[in-house]
Amino acid sequence: MNVSGIVIKTAPENREAVIEALKASGLCEVHLHDDEGTIIVTVEGTNTGEEVQKVREIMNIPQVLCADLAYSYSEDETDASLFRLERIRDAVPDALKSRPNDA
Repeated sequence: MNVSGIVIKTAPENREAVIEALKASGLCEVHLHDDEGTIIVTVEGTNTGEEVQKVREIMNIPQVLCADLAYSYSEDETDASLFRLERIRDAVPDALKSRPNDA
């Protein structure tokens, strides 16, 4: 599962219409917005390609000026990183793992 935070810009006068279009699209979840036309959403997908496709569709919604990636989280990448960290931790001698306060 991948989750990405997207910052969307629209003209202030189009904000409500764009929010409604985003909600109706089923492409994302709307979280925050301000009076200047900035809208914060999250997009989920089974892979990066699915997320990219959803962002492209968001960019095609009328009155959306831009949609930019703010952050991305990939469950598979996190699992792989944790596995690597566990292997590194197991390679450290026990004498180096203990802390002075552990005694």
